[in-house]
Formats: sequence, structure tokens, C-alpha cells
Amino acid sequence: MRDITLGSYYRADSVIHRMDARVKILLMIVLMGAIFTARGTVSFAAVFLFSVAVMIMTRVPLKLYLKSLRPLLILVIFTSLLNMFYTSGEIYLFRWWIFHPTFEGVLFSLKMIVRIVSLIIISSALMYTTTPVALTDALESIFKPLKLVRFPVHEAALMMTLALRFIPTLLEEADKIMAAQKARGADFESGGLLRRAKALIPVLVPLLVSAFRRAPELATAMECRCYKGGEGRTKLRVMKAGYRDALAAAIVLLLLGAVIFARVKGFDIPPWSVILNLT
Repeated sequence: MRDITLGSYYRADSVIHRMDARVKILLMIVLMGAIFTARGTVSFAAVFLFSVAVMIMTRVPLKLYLKSLRPLLILVIFTSLLNMFYTSGEIYLFRWWIFHPTFEGVLFSLKMIVRIVSLIIISSALMYTTTPVALTDALESIFKPLKLVRFPVHEAALMMTLALRFIPTLLEEADKIMAAQKARGADFESGGLLRRAKALIPVLVPLLVSAFRRAPELATAMECRCYKGGEGRTKLRVMKAGYRDALAAAIVLLLLGAVIFARVKGFDIPPWSVILNLT
């Protein structure tokens, strides 16, 4: 549970931290589109290098990004192995029983790994560099046109941000409950899957009780601060996009255009069979 970093904010002074939250959210969506659009090796390399560049520019320690990757490590390995062994190709690495890995399968597995890792890096960079308050204001501003159809934009954005904000708190409390249960002799690791699932019941019940107890406390705290909803509220910090936001948007759109152009034109490194024939 300590490896789940969703909703965590890391305070630092970087270019990404100083960007407008609305621009960061929109550019993250565009980057995800570029990641899913990429098909060739060159496109995947460009997207991955750009994601790594964003990670470096955030000035967030590398260990935090590794913690974000750790919960999905098993999924990444399992997906890459399936794609490696069951992707058809022309050049086989070896043949054993039902397993026939090919060079094309290895290449496709690497692309899948790059895609998943890039998605995690981009989403983690947004969470680490944007405060929950900035996320609320940005989401409310982005979905502001929905007010025309009487959609409660402010309340929906507030609920989403509160959910993200309390994820680290609930995980920390769950960790404390598990430590207390282990001190009383509880065993969460031995036995089969069903037994371990039953062992988590003494953790989930007090965690749910604590979460429901926090709800009225949070409501009382908001009422004490005279919170009456989004109608007529003003902003302490008015969001304004600057030159760095325009420059970042231009770079990301240029990357998306290059990825789309490479996919349409079929620009890619020649397949392994062609390389081997040429050599």
C-alpha cells in the first residue's frame, strides 16, 4: 500500500510545477493520445524519451516514480510475456512446446512496456506537480461549458479532488490498521487466495468505519469555513496561462503531429527479417 502514490503532491520549484493546471491536464490527455497513436519503433522511442524528459523536468525524485510503477510491475511483465510468446513473426528465437517467441514478438512486447511506463510517468507527473486545489479549479474551468445544461460542475470537481486527496490518507490508515492487526497475531501472507482475502476483513471493516466517520467531520469543517457551493465563489489565485504554457502546448502538439505523420506514412525501422537479409 505504501507504493500507491495516487493523489500525492511533491513540493518543488520546476517548470512543470509553475505551469497552468488546466494546460497540464489537457496536455496530459494529448500525450496519452500520442502514446496510443504511436505504432512504429521510432514513434515509441520519441514518446518515451519525451516522457522521460518531462519526468526529469519535474524535479521529483526518481524513487517516487518507481513507487508508482511498482504496483503495476506484475501486469507489465505478464502482458509483455504474453505478447512475446504469442505474437507471430518470421524470425524465431527458439521453439519449445507451445512457446515460439519471435523477434517481432520481442519488439512488440517492448512497445507495450514503453506504452504502459509512459502512461504511468505522464499521469504521475501531473499528480506530483499539481495541488488538489489547483486540480479542482482546473477541472471546474475545463468543464465549465457543462453548466449550460445545469450540470453541477463545481460540486463534481470538488468530489473528484476530495477523493484523490483522501487516497493517501486512507492508505496510511489502512497500513496502521494492518500493523496493529499483525501485532495481535493476524496473518495476511500465508495460505491460499481465499484465506488471505478473509484475513483482510478485519482491516476493511475499521477502514470503512473510519472513512464514514471522516465524511461528517469534513462536512462540518467546510460549513465552518462558510462553504455554500460554487455559486458566487471567487478565486484566491486566478489561473492564467503564460508563455511557458503556450510553448509546452506547441511542443506537445508538434509531437502528436509527428506521431500521426509517422503512422500515416508508415515511417519505421525495417523489420528484423529485412535487417538480417541486408546483413
